[in-house]
Amino acid sequence: MDRSTRNSSEVFGANTASVSSLEKPGRSNRPCRYRPKSGRRAVSSRTTRTTCCGRGCDIVSDSIRNIALVGHQGNGKTSLAEAMLFRAGVVTRPGRVENGNTVLDTQPEEHDRTQSLTLGLASFEWSDCRINLLDAPGYADFIGDAMTALHVADVAVFVVDGVSGLQVNDELLWQAAAERSIPRIVFINKMDKERASFDQTLAGLRDHFGAGVEPLDLPVGEASEFTGVADLLSEHVILYDTGSATTSDELPADIADREHEQHEHLVEDVVEIEDDLLARYLDGDAISVPELEHALRRGFAGGSLWPVLCGSATEAIAIDRLLDFLCHIAPAPSEVPGVEVRNGNGSDSVACDPSGDQLAFVFKTQTDEYVGQVALMKVLSGTLHADDVLVDQRTGTKERLHNLLRVLGSKHTPIDTAVAGDIVGAIKLTDVTTGDTLAPIGSSLTVTPVEHKRPVYGIAVAADSAGDEDKLSTALAELVGDDPTLEVVRDSETHQTVLRGAGDVHVQVALTRLQRRYGITVRTEPVKIAYRETLLAPVETEGRHKKQSGGHGQFGVATVRFEPLPRNGGYEFVDATRGGVIPKSLIPAVGKGVAESMERGGRHGFPLVDLRATVLDGKHHSVDSDDFSFRMAGALALRAAIDKVGTLILEPVDHVEVTVPSSLQGDVMADLGRRRGQIEGTEPAGDGEVTVIASVPTSEVVDYPVALRSMTHGRGRLALSFERYQERPDPR
Repeated sequence: MDRSTRNSSEVFGANTASVSSLEKPGRSNRPCRYRPKSGRRAVSSRTTRTTCCGRGCDIVSDSIRNIALVGHQGNGKTSLAEAMLFRAGVVTRPGRVENGNTVLDTQPEEHDRTQSLTLGLASFEWSDCRINLLDAPGYADFIGDAMTALHVADVAVFVVDGVSGLQVNDELLWQAAAERSIPRIVFINKMDKERASFDQTLAGLRDHFGAGVEPLDLPVGEASEFTGVADLLSEHVILYDTGSATTSDELPADIADREHEQHEHLVEDVVEIEDDLLARYLDGDAISVPELEHALRRGFAGGSLWPVLCGSATEAIAIDRLLDFLCHIAPAPSEVPGVEVRNGNGSDSVACDPSGDQLAFVFKTQTDEYVGQVALMKVLSGTLHADDVLVDQRTGTKERLHNLLRVLGSKHTPIDTAVAGDIVGAIKLTDVTTGDTLAPIGSSLTVTPVEHKRPVYGIAVAADSAGDEDKLSTALAELVGDDPTLEVVRDSETHQTVLRGAGDVHVQVALTRLQRRYGITVRTEPVKIAYRETLLAPVETEGRHKKQSGGHGQFGVATVRFEPLPRNGGYEFVDATRGGVIPKSLIPAVGKGVAESMERGGRHGFPLVDLRATVLDGKHHSVDSDDFSFRMAGALALRAAIDKVGTLILEPVDHVEVTVPSSLQGDVMADLGRRRGQIEGTEPAGDGEVTVIASVPTSEVVDYPVALRSMTHGRGRLALSFERYQERPDPR
């Protein structure tokens, strides 16, 4: 190869335009990546075309790349997305998160908190590809959207902080991506910052994720001296200066020896992916860069190799190289395994085939103040056309796709068609929500929605104005429709409406959004604990109701034996009367009166449970006895029993599972013990983690999600579910 200076577009064999052309960003600076409509040649079913955004061209399905940007909060994912859009000529100047002017942070709450809080989508062109970029929030409370991104994307780019190194959410999301077998790239960001260290960050990656972590770059300089990267595959250096880049064979002297050594290691690892390359390499043959790229692509798609690139999002260094890599090395939707779907009572796999039956999965709904609800969907099979009619498999409702949209943050561009593998938006759908499947009439295929963990942090909410009460329930339902990691429950015992989320920040953001979108101000209070009561001992009492006020009176007497039942025994009513002391038609009224009194509560005001009431005797009057009289008699008998023997308070107990690194196991078990928890055991969770299983009173875990995050520095994962009621040891 000629060792003269080359343009960086030659990296990875892509046909990218010169980076220097981006000094004047804009689509007109690059040739159209679509094929012209006229004179087009025949294509296979996997390369069905769809028209581009208004320029009379066609796109092929295999040129789509669905990419998720994931990683810990503050690693620079949104800044990286902004740099990508700038390099692609979509924006003339990169926005900044702290200034609230980025393309993908579209919500006012994101601007106020200077962080991403919801999943963003940007669809744009680079080289011969359409990139659908999913920017996922990194804060732990919003990790549900990151899981959604991993469910939809075909490739995950892990953005890692070159200063802080690997962090907790990087590890959690890596594990989730591994479970999905999704190809992963690491982009070590912030190499221009003080204390940035490529070597330390790489060592941390290898310690946690193994030898498959393979660097393709070496930084040229670090911190303020960071000016570019050395390509370990082709052994060329790419240097950046004020928006332009050049590629040269001349390596800087201070990294030349190290680069050659790392190049040899990379070649040795890559040739092992293909047996014929390995044999040739061992025979001393020279392996060309295209051959190495082919093997690299195979290893990357197969999950045996995880490439590592580096750069700076804020300085737009090596962003074009990352884009080239995604276009040239990352798999297209048609090259990844088919999507598993439910088919009646069984399951099936749907391949990405533009000529197949139409099938789309709505992975996110967002509310736009101008156009209303926008449904973001991935086309899994077939080709969608504007005004097509599909069926929402959840509701059975026919939905007309009035408008298909190309999405760029909050900007929407109408399109006519969307091919299999593409990610698009749709508006004016009747009743579509997150997780829905759109399929042809008569189809039984349903995509399994993303499974999110049950939210564990709750707060009670009520409308500040009586006139907003009905409005509040509708608004909360719409919030949950947009964000299924939220949950709204109306507790019939405490009479509270409880909003639950992944954490305190998640819930507070939802309340802020509630006020902004719907103009509803709510008051909040802690979630009440649904205590219950039961009788302390068996007892026999008489309930007597007698009322004479002239004319028809009221009379009913019932002798009832009350017995506490075992936990979860419910309520039993038994008729043991003899001789017609109470007419058969009026005996059920006694049981109804007891049940109504149980609901009103015992000595402490909590509902009574686990009780058997046996009516033994009674008296009636042929004229004055009626249903109401014996309901009152039953209720009075229970009140007398409560006064005579007292009640026992029962408290709800939750089944608790806490997954933490094994080094934190002792701390967690000790803390649960202080919360009156009963440790039931531990289970290995893999990757050096352990799950502590315990039963803990609900009152002791109301604030536990926040406390656990603080205690474990975000490494603890919590699952809560109601288990049983038990005697409270310190009754009031």
